Amino acid sequence: MSSQKPISTAPTDGRKVTVVWTDERGVENRSIAQYRSAGQLAGSGGDWDSSDEGWWTFVDDDTQKRIHPESWIPEGDAD
Repeated sequence: MSSQKPISTAPTDGRKVTVVWTDERGVENRSIAQYRSAGQLAGSGGDWDSSDEGWWTFVDDDTQKRIHPESWIPEGDAD
């Protein structure tokens, strides 16, 4: 059984973690996501600023999306 932790306690140093978030249809999802700061985003090229900071995940093979997770699951706690 997984033990979900508040997203405020998740690492924001660029590590990938499992997060739980709800999409625009109200469906709960579990995804591997990564918190990206403005500096990390700028390092990838393009025109990024602090409004782009946050949690990012792949929603399909080619598309990344910024999400707003409610919680995260520490490694080793996943089902």
